[in-house]
Amino acid sequence: MALTVTVFQRGDIRVVRVQGEVDLNSSPQLRAAILTGVGESTGIGVDLSDIQYMDSSGVATLVEGFKACTAKKLSFLLLSPSLPVMKVLKLARLDSLFRIEDTP
Repeated sequence: MALTVTVFQRGDIRVVRVQGEVDLNSSPQLRAAILTGVGESTGIGVDLSDIQYMDSSGVATLVEGFKACTAKKLSFLLLSPSLPVMKVLKLARLDSLFRIEDTP
């Protein structure tokens, strides 16, 4: 399944909403959407509620976004990560690194 990326502003946060699968082929698309927003708002929120699969390249992309935001003193949060995403984050022990919020 292909990756669909939608970007919108929610208050001061730039939200990157992704749907589908994040893998080696699609992670550059997610990376571009995240890094383009660094500096354009007070933070980045990545909505992962509709992700069915994420591999290590997707995790690396999230870590890169986190580091880019931290370097510019911006907030970086994961919004409503799906069960498959949470499994990968817990396996990598990164669930405590990221600020994770559920969105209504």
